[in-house]
This record gives sequence, structure tokens and C-alpha cells, in this order.
Amino acid sequence: MKKTILAACLCGLLAACGNVEEEAGKKLQEARQAYEAGNYNEAKLLIDSIKILYPKAYDTRRAGNYLLQEVELDELGRTLAYLDSVQAERNKQLEEMKKDYVLEKDEEYQQIGRYLHPLQVIERNMHRSFLRFQVDETGKMSMTSIYCGPYNIHHTAVKVIAPDGTFAQTPSSRDSYETTDMDEHIEKADYPLGEDGSVISFICDNRDKNLRVQYLGERPYTTNMMPVDRKAAAGVYQLHLLLAEIQKIKADKEEAQQKTKFIKQLIQRRETSDE
Repeated sequence: MKKTILAACLCGLLAACGNVEEEAGKKLQEARQAYEAGNYNEAKLLIDSIKILYPKAYDTRRAGNYLLQEVELDELGRTLAYLDSVQAERNKQLEEMKKDYVLEKDEEYQQIGRYLHPLQVIERNMHRSFLRFQVDETGKMSMTSIYCGPYNIHHTAVKVIAPDGTFAQTPSSRDSYETTDMDEHIEKADYPLGEDGSVISFICDNRDKNLRVQYLGERPYTTNMMPVDRKAAAGVYQLHLLLAEIQKIKADKEEAQQKTKFIKQLIQRRETSDE
């Protein structure tokens, strides 16, 4: 009698397991159909649902994981194709935009050069106090406050003021220095974008207005911002946006390529172990 009951229990258990695998298999088939139709998100959701609804359907869950690898591999392939297309278009835009700027780069000592507006290069601005804008080849933009005068003012920050009284002010620069050339005192302070107290964006937003620049130091000094400097701020900022986007595309491609390599290695190991 006991043997009969035990046999019946085992048959019931096997039948239950069979039903679980069968139901899970239907869900897996739906996932495969969604994948073949190009509905990657739906396919991944269906595969995830198998793990939640049928946790003991071990064979089907394993097959679901294999299918997930196929889905992710195809998805990554599409992502890389899209990124290649966008990068090619942005590179064309960059080649056109670069024509309006000067690249300062010492090939012997510098790996990364920086772009400046041609009217803001050092050679054309000797003995002038102004705000200079530059962006390096990786898209990092900064502003430099340059002071030239008969005495030091020891400035470490600047304030830009619009005609209506609104203004933006930098925090104290973390990179400044002073020097003397004959009887002229020269001071420079750098402010990377994001650490500039929104001065760069303020100038871009008010580039058509007469702006004043107040140097903040031990001695007061104020000068008017020339139109060419306002134009340089806006132009270099647009170049920064394009260069930064290209760098982001490169980073996204690198990430997608690494994921692709990893999944292919997993598939290769599985296929090798199945032989």
C-alpha cells in the first residue's frame, strides 16, 4: 500500500514538473517570436517572466538565458550600427566647424590641443585684459580671465554684469598665476565649464548685450567686454557641445563593443562545453 502511494506521489510530482516546463516553454516560444519580430524589449520581458512565474522550470529558464544572449547580441549590433552612423554625421559637422577656429597644439609635447577663436589667440591680444574661451579636442571647455596692467590687482575671480544689473560670478579660481613682463603685470585665472559659476552660459545668453567684466581681487578693475569676445564665448561653447557629444558616442561604442565581446565569449564557452 505504501509503495502504491509513493509511486502515485512520484507520478504526480513528475506530472507537475512536466506541466511547469510545458507552460514555461510556451512563454519561451512567445519570447522567441517577439525576438524574431525585432521586439527586443518584449522578448526580454517575457524571458524575465519565466524566472518569476516558473522558478522550478530549470531547463526552460536555461534556454531562456541562451535566448537572452541572442537578443542582447542583436540589440548591441543595432546600437553599434546606429552609433557609427551618428558619429560619421557628427564628424562631418566637426570638420566644417573646425574651419572657424584655431587649433593650438605642440605635437612634440602635447597629446591634446585646444581650439580658440582666431581673434582670441595670444599673438593678437598682447597687453589686453579680457576673457578668453577655449575647448580642448576632447570637448572640455574653460574660460580664462586675463589681466594686463601697470600694477597687480591679484584677482582670483570675475563677475560679468548685464545692462539690466543681472550678473554671474565665478568662484575663486583653483588655477591662477601672476607674472611680470618689463613694466607690465600679467595675471591669469582659469575656470573650467561647470566650475565657472555659470558665467559662460550667462555670457552666451547675453551675447548681444553690452557686458561689463569686473575683476575681483585686492584692487578693483572693470572693463567692457568686446563683441568679439562675446562671439567667441558662444561659438566655442557650440564647439564644446559637438566635441562632447562625439566623446559620448565613442564611450557608448566602447561599452557596446565590450558587452558584445563578453556575450560572444559566453556563447563560445557554452558551445564548446556542449560538444
